[in-house]
Amino acid sequence: MPAILAALGATPSGARAERVRQSPHFRDGSFRNSTPTRTMVGGESRPSVREFLTGGERRRPSAPVPLVTGEPATSADGLHLTWYGHATVLVEIEGARVLLDPVWSDRCSPTPGIGPKRLHPMPVALADLPRVDAIVISHDHYDHLDMPTVQALTRSQQAPFLVPLGVGAHLERWGVPDHRIIELDWEESADVASLTLTATEARHFSGRTLRRNGTLWSSWVIAGEQRRVFYTGDSGYFDGYAAIGERHGPFDATLMQIGAYDKGWPEIHMFPEEAVAAHLDLRGDLLIPVHWATFNLALHPWAEPVDRLWAEAKARDVNLAVPRPGERVDAAAPPALDPWWQALV
Repeated sequence: MPAILAALGATPSGARAERVRQSPHFRDGSFRNSTPTRTMVGGESRPSVREFLTGGERRRPSAPVPLVTGEPATSADGLHLTWYGHATVLVEIEGARVLLDPVWSDRCSPTPGIGPKRLHPMPVALADLPRVDAIVISHDHYDHLDMPTVQALTRSQQAPFLVPLGVGAHLERWGVPDHRIIELDWEESADVASLTLTATEARHFSGRTLRRNGTLWSSWVIAGEQRRVFYTGDSGYFDGYAAIGERHGPFDATLMQIGAYDKGWPEIHMFPEEAVAAHLDLRGDLLIPVHWATFNLALHPWAEPVDRLWAEAKARDVNLAVPRPGERVDAAAPPALDPWWQALV
């Protein structure tokens, strides 16, 4: 029970709470999106309990997901991206390394035996990661912020954690030293190693308990001297992508959320076609999909997100790479697209 209570995190207090209250995005006790946003729509669009409980096999791969395993490669220059599954990505950019939304646990849940279970193993052990320069968190939902993983990285790495406002309270409770916590509001930046990392707007929500929106959610810009990467975090489609593209783009690569969509929550997760539209708004070159394949979080078939994405990318002439978990992609020379997932439907 103590571990479960700890995994729930903590409420911002003291100076951290004061920063939260001063944010222009925090009103009447909670963070707000720039436009009113529903986390669940009503009526016929709301999924039924029966829909959640049936059809489970079609929402899982029919065979083991192929992994690319082995010692992670490293590079002193260029831009390489390794998707480990769901939203966890290692970005190697101009000799620096940034780890996004690391989740190594078998379930994205505060409890060890309940909650969405991983559909494939992580392709690399957490202990085998190379030294990273920054660990970036998009928001505090369990499939993006995992207490055991954070605690392990606190012991094995020296990198700072860059998080949206308020999320530092969770890290502090889990033993992350204060000097390793950097909290940012939208359009605030921090220089780490040779990079500038900027928290940018997203359209989502937050919360690890029944209370919502006590901490902020963000997308992220990772900028070196020559190369730039954009990561959506979790977000519905909104007109802010064009503004981010104008302000921070163009991007050599975008890491776009494509999974866990539903007509019942169309404003907080993008449909695959919207991910392509957002990529174009952002002035992106190479699109790499994330937030699919690893955890069963919605009602759509397992491979549907990437099939729909591929069709839309072809229709709109978008440069697309769909790596296997653990596969390292050179953004300057991405591999020809291999629909490896179709054998698992």
